[in-house]
Amino acid sequence: MSDNLTGVWEGSYIQPGVGMITFTATLVETGGALGGSVTEPCMMPGCPLSTHNSWIAGHRSGSAVSFVKRYDPPGFGYDRVTYEGTVNADATEIDGRWRVSGYSGSFLMIRASKPAQAVTTETRAKEPTR
Repeated sequence: MSDNLTGVWEGSYIQPGVGMITFTATLVETGGALGGSVTEPCMMPGCPLSTHNSWIAGHRSGSAVSFVKRYDPPGFGYDRVTYEGTVNADATEIDGRWRVSGYSGSFLMIRASKPAQAVTTETRAKEPTR
């Protein structure tokens, strides 16, 4: 697998007082610059949105990854969150810590395997039927 982080990632983070929140991130890495988007459910009591969308911008240097997530629209107690993590050796996981306004917690992102499944499906479609 490529060590480039471009692709779809499934993740989760722990938010104090709420618990585990899952998200889907689409990352694009170009020359160490990292960008992309994140979609996650709103789990806070009384949240007026069912889903939060956000944009990320950051960088990668070796196994170190850092980015800032900015919510769109900002507000509802959400604006920007800083993430710092480490990529594993085969670039399939990123784990680390997030920080926002005096709070912090852990996060984990795992590269989605959909491209591999698509290749397998395409290969099977080309096989003769018996």
